[in-house]
Amino acid sequence: MLFGAHISAAGGVFNSPLNAAKIGCEVFQFFSRPPQGGKAVPLSQPIITAFKNNFKKTKQKECYIHTPYYINLASAKNNIRYGSIAVIREELERGSLLGVRYVMSHLGSFKDRGQKEGMKKTIEAIKKILNGYQGTTQFLMEMSAGSGEIIGDQFEEIAEILNGLGNIRKDVGVCFDTCHAFASGYDLRNKKAVAETLKKFDKIIGLEKLKLIHANDSKVDLNERKDRHEHIGLGKIGLEGFTALIHQPKLKNINMVLETPDDERGGYESDLAILKKIRK
Repeated sequence: MLFGAHISAAGGVFNSPLNAAKIGCEVFQFFSRPPQGGKAVPLSQPIITAFKNNFKKTKQKECYIHTPYYINLASAKNNIRYGSIAVIREELERGSLLGVRYVMSHLGSFKDRGQKEGMKKTIEAIKKILNGYQGTTQFLMEMSAGSGEIIGDQFEEIAEILNGLGNIRKDVGVCFDTCHAFASGYDLRNKKAVAETLKKFDKIIGLEKLKLIHANDSKVDLNERKDRHEHIGLGKIGLEGFTALIHQPKLKNINMVLETPDDERGGYESDLAILKKIRK
């Protein structure tokens, strides 16, 4: 298990490996385009070469792209829905050019259509995204925190989407966010709880689909359905929970990426140090 964080790509994506190495990342995640909206900077050959050279120079093992915040594959507004489809496909193509392992994305909300129709539209959208895709970067669905009518907060919803994809199911994986899962009712506070949650994940989704973990403690209690990230060990999951996750044999080959706060109590560097200390 390797550890990293969501890293700034300000000034150009080629800066992200350098920024990752500065704080002790072994892997890292970044935005390849403005997260709030706007066009992506084209990936010219000099940019691609600089990114790959910096990645190699800093001895990073893997990297991942997170899609922008505005993604909604079930939106009733065609400009949002089809825009989301186009952006995720573009990110997969961009990731393939850079040598990125995964592109992960939130799926959106079914509030415009209701759950049944929203799930149907989400499955259709993922099929469109992957239609004819020949790249090397894999698409991951990120588990959500369950606030509102969000898609993907329950294992059953993720399984329903995967099962609806037919033959392309094999091309889609899952990013498990510890804060989101905990807020959605999946206990991670100790060894027994972690084992039971993973057993449930395996039964409903299949552990072979778990590709990446977002390591975030939670400011809110179990099943409170709010997305509130906290520093490792300072939240409701706690150090015992993260110790159980890191030393869980079934997760030994799944890497963790931090999305914890940057405030007066610390930042990624201090949280990374905690994860590495637990790993020892």
